[in-house]
Amino acid sequence: MKNGRNMKIIAAVFGVCLVGFLAFNFMKEISFVFAKAALVSASRLLPSAAKDNESEPSVGNQTEQTEQSQKDPSETVPITASAAGDDDFYAVPDDIRKRIEGASKTADKDKKDGTIFEKQYKNDGMTDSFGNVRLKNLNKTKVSVEQLLKEKADLSVSRNKPSVLIYHTHTTEAYQILDRDFYAQGYITRSKDTSFNMVRVGDEIVKELEKNGFQCIHDTEIHDVKYSGAYDHSRKTVIEYLKKYPSVQITLDIHRDAIEQSDGTKIKPTATINGHKAAQVMIISGCQERGNPVEDFSDWRYNLVFAVTLQNKLETLFPGLTRPIFFAPRRYNMNVTRNSLLIEVGSDSNTLQEAALSGKMIGKALAEVMKEYTE
Repeated sequence: MKNGRNMKIIAAVFGVCLVGFLAFNFMKEISFVFAKAALVSASRLLPSAAKDNESEPSVGNQTEQTEQSQKDPSETVPITASAAGDDDFYAVPDDIRKRIEGASKTADKDKKDGTIFEKQYKNDGMTDSFGNVRLKNLNKTKVSVEQLLKEKADLSVSRNKPSVLIYHTHTTEAYQILDRDFYAQGYITRSKDTSFNMVRVGDEIVKELEKNGFQCIHDTEIHDVKYSGAYDHSRKTVIEYLKKYPSVQITLDIHRDAIEQSDGTKIKPTATINGHKAAQVMIISGCQERGNPVEDFSDWRYNLVFAVTLQNKLETLFPGLTRPIFFAPRRYNMNVTRNSLLIEVGSDSNTLQEAALSGKMIGKALAEVMKEYTE
């Protein structure tokens, strides 16, 4: 009888333990569900707090602070290439990757010749801005960026005919291969190798335009075998193409800059876009006015309208990519046709990889502009 009573006690204890165990686990699940629901609700209700905690993108070894560009309160959320579904947009092209691998094998033998200082240009020299667009005006003529953005570019694009001419007055301008904070002795900043010089950047612009269904002419002729007279040489090329293809309405002369301080330090204009380093882009647009030596350029305003249109699109898609538009008493070959610009893609301190990525971005932004003016 005592044994039977003991068995009942043991069974009762076991039952209590089992119920407790099940209740504990049940409460854990309930707690987890409630906790998860709370986190989801918080993320929906407090998106700005999460964004504010994100770290600023790195700008290399930049030490000086620059003002943030003014933003239009009605500005929409940037549509990045990634958001557009182009998964391999930021992938390093195979030919450039092979160049990097080859240069890396002998990099330990390179001797430092000078320092490369990485910098992101924001409002440097800016005289006027509105929304995404910043302007550095070196002319006496005053212009309003806000007003320019209200004007329509003089464009009417057809997908059935070539609409864009890409060319290079200083074709042999080239880039670094390795991303580092110095340039090596004996490094040559010019090359006739079209897979390494400005033609390579032009190729990326053309690919993006063609991917979006636009026909484009890319002139790969080397115009600066003799540096003096290069613009006269390229001018003849542009005029010949315009006669052969009267449908061309946009001409872009793609260059790279060269920025060096008195102590030999080279400046590398760089922006970080979606976690990837790109060469900053500077659009140049000229002006004719009383008192400056520029002649035969009465249509300069059409170019400036197109310049602010293109920069606005670049900054909408790729915030931080551009430097202020350089609006100066210059002509170059921009008076040959309307919608004609000179574009500097980085400097001789940027890498070919960074410049090629910027070429893609220019092509994508230009294609988006052209879609708005397609017949």
